[in-house]
Amino acid sequence: MKHKVKFILVFLMFFHGLSEAQERLIQKGNEKFESYSFSPAIDIYKKVLDKGYVSADLLRKLGNSYYYNADYTEAAETYKQLVTDYSAEVTAEDYFKYAQSLKTLGDYDASSGVMNKFIEITKSDGRANAFTEDRDFMSELEENSGRYNLGPFEYNSPYSDFAPSFYKEGLIFSSDRDTGNFARYRHTWNAKDFLDLYEINADSLSINHVKKLDDNVNTRYHESTSVVTKDGQTMYFTRNNSEKRKTVKDDKGIVRLKILRAILTDEGVWGEVEELPFNSDSYSVANPALSPDEKTLYFVSDMPGTLGESDLFMVAINEDRSFGTPQNLGSNINTEARETFPYITTDEVLYFSSDGHPGLGGLDVFATKIKRQDFSGKVLNIGKPVNGNSDDFTFIFDEELRTGYVASNREGGMGYDDIYSFTETRPLEFDCIQKINGTVRDKISNEVLVGATIKVIDENNEEVLATITDSDGNYNLELDCNKGNFVRALMEGYVPFEEYIGVSDGKPKIIDFYLERDNITAGFGDDLAKLLQLSTIYFDFDKYDIKKVSEVEIEKVISAMEKYPSLKLKVNSHTDSRGPAAYNLWLSQKRAESTVNYMIKKGISKDRLVSEGFGETKLLNECSDGVKCSAAKHDINRRSEFIILE
Repeated sequence: MKHKVKFILVFLMFFHGLSEAQERLIQKGNEKFESYSFSPAIDIYKKVLDKGYVSADLLRKLGNSYYYNADYTEAAETYKQLVTDYSAEVTAEDYFKYAQSLKTLGDYDASSGVMNKFIEITKSDGRANAFTEDRDFMSELEENSGRYNLGPFEYNSPYSDFAPSFYKEGLIFSSDRDTGNFARYRHTWNAKDFLDLYEINADSLSINHVKKLDDNVNTRYHESTSVVTKDGQTMYFTRNNSEKRKTVKDDKGIVRLKILRAILTDEGVWGEVEELPFNSDSYSVANPALSPDEKTLYFVSDMPGTLGESDLFMVAINEDRSFGTPQNLGSNINTEARETFPYITTDEVLYFSSDGHPGLGGLDVFATKIKRQDFSGKVLNIGKPVNGNSDDFTFIFDEELRTGYVASNREGGMGYDDIYSFTETRPLEFDCIQKINGTVRDKISNEVLVGATIKVIDENNEEVLATITDSDGNYNLELDCNKGNFVRALMEGYVPFEEYIGVSDGKPKIIDFYLERDNITAGFGDDLAKLLQLSTIYFDFDKYDIKKVSEVEIEKVISAMEKYPSLKLKVNSHTDSRGPAAYNLWLSQKRAESTVNYMIKKGISKDRLVSEGFGETKLLNECSDGVKCSAAKHDINRRSEFIILE
């Protein structure tokens, strides 16, 4: 009996020792996982699984390690075991990564089924909304496909080559060719492989012309993703967080990434580098890109305010080389997953890589048209062959030459990551809305025309849309600025007029129309004031100076005389019967003369104008001396006439 008890105690102690050993092993694996050291984490987690220990958390972290290490076959198998054996503990993020892994392997039907599970759990997630709204994205993707002819990049190595950027007439790119390491962590925040930046001159004829940048840029740690200003004097690039030749870890043991800036010296080498002020020891800032005017820096970060695992940000570069406050590009660009590797063309098209927008699997390259730092335009998957089932990233494009480069870890390459050249054969088409507004007026009187019709006619002479002017004569339109259109104004009794709006950058435009009357007949003795529908020309009581409110009406008469140089007018001024008749006659004459003098000062020749005051001699109603009339009736007699003489 004593031997049996002793055996049980030994067994329990042995089992407890094994349990403690497994816990220590798992803890060590978790430490590697949390520090983004995914390859070591995978080795440790597999050892634990081989010993028969399995849990939802272990499978999740193992699957994620494979996922972030771009081993989507093993990731899919691990996620499958997770959702099969631990369905009650599966999270939305587990389903999403499982779906992405299946998509990368080309199993789109299975991927869609898993995405439906993802949608059931989290309908508020932007990725769920995108998938729901864009279930037929494959047809759109196929429409965008075939725009690029991929070709080889003669400077690839058996290792990892990616992140090309234009430099002078050549390129700068990132590689781990000198160390023999595989840069499998390039999509995470901790790239432990020691990547360096290399330069290719335009006249390079062989791989021997690939030159490593100088030691002020390249260190014993990781340098990657660069951009150089057009004048070749300033370079922004990514490096591990380090100080005094040692890496700096955050409180989780992660070596973060930072963007640095280097200035070219007079000797033609890169000088001492400086950190950008929005770098941090607690989050990563990486993958710099410049706007066409080089006044804005785009980058990737997981800083506070990030919507997903990594987001695209922008920051103003001030004239004194200081920086503004970083701004997130928003939820139309950034998802709950990874957005990274931005590039902006001269026509302000933003290209970036993402595994959050609907794609073919892994990281795909997407594009959207920027309009005055407005990122609300449609995000397009640029399609095959640039995108495939693997990770496709670091896309750069010369819009003038229609050529560029992209990196991928697709099968058939020389190394783990390879750079590919391409030529664009058919440009992408982006939704482009241009807002047009304006007012429609009578060309002579300047009166607004209410209810005028505004039509948009395309280049095939087909009506696209129509609207009418409101009570203020105003209209508003939205045009497709990828196409040319005619904007036409029509009003009964007026000659139609139109203006052509060509393909544009989408900036709002104001188009005011001034329509001419169609069948105006006027001759000797006609009153131009009636034809122009002028308001009363007002004068202050007992005065003959032109009031501001009346200047607008007289200007309409001046416009008519400018349009018709042979037109001659007689300005008649009338008063009502109130006051002495002789005084009214004198006052009306002064008012008529004042009106003529105003028009002469505005450029109308005095030999085209005559003035006469009639006082109360030509009343239009019964309101003569001694007749009691309302003020409104007296007002009818207080008038100005512009009688056509010629």
